[in-house]
Amino acid sequence: MIRVRGPSVATALLADAILGEPLEAAHPVVLMGHAISAFEKRALALKDAGRARLAGMLLAVALPALSFALVRIALRLAPPKLRWPFEVGLLSTTLSMRGLAQAALVVERELDRGDLEAARGRVGEFVGRDTAHLPPNEVARAAIESVAENASDGVVAPMLYGLLLGAPGALAYKAINTLDSMVGHPHPPYEHLGWASARLDDLANFVPARLTTLLAAAVSGFAGGSDAATTLAVASRYGLLTKSPNAGWAEAAFAGALDLRLGGPNSYGGVLREGPVLGIGRAPGAADIRRAVCLMRLACLSLTGLALAAALSRGRADG
Repeated sequence: MIRVRGPSVATALLADAILGEPLEAAHPVVLMGHAISAFEKRALALKDAGRARLAGMLLAVALPALSFALVRIALRLAPPKLRWPFEVGLLSTTLSMRGLAQAALVVERELDRGDLEAARGRVGEFVGRDTAHLPPNEVARAAIESVAENASDGVVAPMLYGLLLGAPGALAYKAINTLDSMVGHPHPPYEHLGWASARLDDLANFVPARLTTLLAAAVSGFAGGSDAATTLAVASRYGLLTKSPNAGWAEAAFAGALDLRLGGPNSYGGVLREGPVLGIGRAPGAADIRRAVCLMRLACLSLTGLALAAALSRGRADG
């Protein structure tokens, strides 16, 4: 029977909300990044496409599996009285609700102050697109889209894997997600090395992305947005239009919930790439960034509530 770890994940989310992420030197995801970088340097030297793809497949399987195994061993070796707080601490390192909210709200503050250059610089710290020449509404769009996508990748997904598989599962997921962000690009020099990482990330995020859509719809009214039916209708209509099989769902859900129009063309490295428009609302403004953060927080808290309710129900049944 699957063990649902509602209290552990709820406490980890609370720890993240209060303390934020740990120092880089002690952050498991940072350590994963160092390991990926060391492997990447050697793998990119491979000239044969087949060998590069095989190396990428090895990396995509080995790092998540190793992360899962090491965390599980560490938990088993921990003293019994420290095992639960240790697992909570590890789980909290996989969650980025506080960091995501803080980064987005700084952009809102700079836009409110009328400092467009500062807002462009701030949003450029956590989005991949070119931001140097974005007008205010496009800066707001970039921040809101990042909040939506990372609500799924950075909070809901690790919470879900933590609920089902504990800290080993959450950190294995973070390994998959980190691999995708570092090497899972379809453009040179990563098109062969990162192919397996990108496909595995698509698979790992399939359920979390759609769960994020449902959670956003469930709490949309509490965030001052559209009702659940409208949110789901917009998500269903626009969620499959993006190249990513998952990112579009969360962004379309946020667009529907907040009555906004997201998506459209973006520039990466000076190259303009067309993208689908998501939603039927108005163009976003600075104030909508705070609304998106509120929606993200409510969606994550609602998942926590469901997990705690499931744990309580199971406890009563076992009793």
